[in-house]
Amino acid sequence: MLKEFKQFAMRGNVVDLAVGVIIGAAFGKIVDSLVKDVIMPPIGLILGKVDFSNLFLVLREGASQAGPYLTVDAAQKAGAVTLNYGLFINVMISFVIVAWAVFLMIKLMNRLKNEEVAPPPPAEPPEEVKLLREIRDSLKKN
Repeated sequence: MLKEFKQFAMRGNVVDLAVGVIIGAAFGKIVDSLVKDVIMPPIGLILGKVDFSNLFLVLREGASQAGPYLTVDAAQKAGAVTLNYGLFINVMISFVIVAWAVFLMIKLMNRLKNEEVAPPPPAEPPEEVKLLREIRDSLKKN
């Protein structure tokens, strides 16, 4: 059973999948930082808000403290029920960026894959065909 597990774990597909998951997790952190730290601040500034992640609606006031709440964390600590549409906007932008990056990566991989597969040179015709062509060419000369 241990031998079978070793064969399963060392198959190319499993190792490739593991590498993909690890790289995907790291890529997710990069995209998350890109959205939070680079893209959203200018968008928030243009729209008059500094931080999208703190855009929310209070559905029910908190039991321990009444609003207004400055941040989502403050509202949740007070026990308020909130609709966090700013966080949703951040996640949607992250998704679009990841989808675009994956699209570009697959497009590049397909281009490289197509370049690697060069058409094979045409096969040399059999000896009989060569002889027949020589006869044809000599008959055309006469």
